[in-house]
Amino acid sequence: MSQKILVVEDDPTTADFIVKSLTGEGFVVDHAADGRDGLFHATDGSYDAIVLDRMLPGMDGMAVLAALRAAKVATPVIILSNLGAVDARVEGLTSGANDYLVKPFAFSELLARLKLLIAKPGGGTQVETMLVCEDLEMNLLNRRVTRAGQRIDLQPREFRLLEYLLRHKEQVVTRTMMLEGVWEYHFDPGTNVVDVHVSRLRRKVDDGFGKPLVHTIRGAGYMLGKAD
Repeated sequence: MSQKILVVEDDPTTADFIVKSLTGEGFVVDHAADGRDGLFHATDGSYDAIVLDRMLPGMDGMAVLAALRAAKVATPVIILSNLGAVDARVEGLTSGANDYLVKPFAFSELLARLKLLIAKPGGGTQVETMLVCEDLEMNLLNRRVTRAGQRIDLQPREFRLLEYLLRHKEQVVTRTMMLEGVWEYHFDPGTNVVDVHVSRLRRKVDDGFGKPLVHTIRGAGYMLGKAD
């Protein structure tokens, strides 16, 4: 049976893009264009996940989320928002959302996050706040990165790149995937921007530690995790 997604998004261009893309991936998708309509659909609890815009007419996304959780509807919710500050992300996650994605976003990242939410047993009540690979840890709430307890300071793009690699740890990640997922390029810019940033990130993550975590996979891309 196809999995069922509710998209609550008032911007017609964004909504059309998400609905068509998810439908193309085999999901059954319903769309609501305002908060009240979204809450009406969501409260029947029949959806596998909900994509919820934060700023909606009629009833904003946070109010919709609060009403759902008050009604004991545990359907996994991923918030989409233009508000990307730490406080806004923390508010969303601690208010009952299972994930938080800042606009503009790459569809591949939204799809990956939705699949993770749906695959988690009891995912409706879990909030992912930490990403871990060996002794490397990323706290998504305070955006703190440590390895073996030592603080690693990253620039915003480096943080996003490492977050992407952590979400795909032990997997080969191609340059094309990173261009789309981190830079939101849907074309090849013809530069070595990925290699330059990975090299810079590798120095920060691996230098001074005995076991390297960032690996080059010849002819394919990169992988974060254990070496073979």
